[in-house]
Amino acid sequence: MAPSVLHVQAEWDPEAEVWVATSDDVPGLATEAGTIERLTEKLRTLIPELLEANRVLSDPRQEVVFELTSHRQESVRLAS
Repeated sequence: MAPSVLHVQAEWDPEAEVWVATSDDVPGLATEAGTIERLTEKLRTLIPELLEANRVLSDPRQEVVFELTSHRQESVRLAS
């Protein structure tokens, strides 16, 4: 049975210019998208598919809740 809230982490990859999502709660989850909104859309489809494929859900009609935590680090120069 899946945890009540699935935790998904998103990290910004500055070289590829994409958000990369992974999760310890969703076996096999590794996906990317150019915006956090597009990533969220992809997760709405991928998470249930992966949970069903890995037999984590007892009922495929079961509702799952996921929490997406994102992290992006930037640097800026101070004006002199």
